[in-house]
Amino acid sequence: MASAAAMPETKNPAQRSVPTVTLDALNFFLADVRDGLGPYLAIYLLVVRGPSHGWNEATVGLVLTIAGIVGLLSQTPAGGLIDRAKNKPRIVIAGALLVTLSSLSLPIVSGFTMVTITQSIAAAAGAIFAPAISAITLGLVGPKLFAKRVGRNEAFNHAGNAVSAALAGVLAWSFGPVVVFWLMAGLTVASVIVAGRLKNDDIDNAVARGLDCEPEEGCEEPSGWKTLIENRPLMIFAAAAFTFHLANAAMLTSVSQLLGRTVGTDKATSLTAACIVAAQLVMVPVAIVVGRNTERWGTKPIFLVAFGFLAARGALYTVSNDPWWLVSVQALDGIGAGIFGALFPVIVADLTKGSGRFNVSQGVVSSVFGLGAALSATLAGSIIVWAGYSASFLTLAGIAAAGFVLYLTAMPETHK
Repeated sequence: MASAAAMPETKNPAQRSVPTVTLDALNFFLADVRDGLGPYLAIYLLVVRGPSHGWNEATVGLVLTIAGIVGLLSQTPAGGLIDRAKNKPRIVIAGALLVTLSSLSLPIVSGFTMVTITQSIAAAAGAIFAPAISAITLGLVGPKLFAKRVGRNEAFNHAGNAVSAALAGVLAWSFGPVVVFWLMAGLTVASVIVAGRLKNDDIDNAVARGLDCEPEEGCEEPSGWKTLIENRPLMIFAAAAFTFHLANAAMLTSVSQLLGRTVGTDKATSLTAACIVAAQLVMVPVAIVVGRNTERWGTKPIFLVAFGFLAARGALYTVSNDPWWLVSVQALDGIGAGIFGALFPVIVADLTKGSGRFNVSQGVVSSVFGLGAALSATLAGSIIVWAGYSASFLTLAGIAAAGFVLYLTAMPETHK
């Protein structure tokens, strides 16, 4: 560790301009851009393209898995890029444009290979958003206000998802599932405009990477993977996050496919939008409550609640195929995923404080749980083809229960 004299001069967060409204708007508009087409891709390929073009649950799951693997392989380089970048808002703008252009090409490309390539490009570009937003936030508000501001970020992110999903659901009745492409394009334009309003000088780049001192002044700068391997609690958290996403990632996709099979294309798009809206509306207050109470409650008990609701959700899907029952159960995702989104950067920041490897560590852990998300699609799709939807949902619920046990028995409290 360098001496106090070698420490970089950082700005006091209280003395910096914190563009609260701009950061709120960026999280709101970027919400539907950062994940690409998401579950709408499954509906488009399964129902619009359909079996006549070689698409079923298994092939859709394979595309999602390949794209997911590309995305997870991009996470660590993306975190390293954010750690070193001197102008993070520009990286957000470039990522948003690349994700959108890749997604908008889908109606004009055909075949498994081309669809896989376009979605892989979108996944790689999308890897920069989480570390970039976290870094911008930490660089603007500083460590003491970070947990509370992350909760606010997540609240606006979920609100943006809810609004865009509601618009997609309403417009799909009249214009069909293609409307999601144009909605995404509009939100990208808004995201680019808002990101351009962030003043780069307001972002303290040393604080944004959790740095105690600069590498050129004598600090060791280990790789992200070395940071993970040498930090046992971070390894346990990565394993728990892998389990969470292995269980969670395929649930909404499977529900959207089930709806497509039972109610048809247009209604399935609207009902999938309703599923998203239901979950996102729950996520907004959950994110705010978690952000405001992490200091008092700690991270461990809150994260265990996330695992508990995830397991319950998987089991409840099997009770009925009624569309509105499925929408109601999907609302529970607002608790599980809402907690994960609000706590993930906080826990990583806690476990890497002073290392200067906050963003690249986010990337490494994201790579690990991204693998879980990528495998989830293929696992669920294969079980659906072989044994049906109920067997798939119960398998995912069992994985979530195993994650609960792992976190309960092995993960320490991080926020002390």
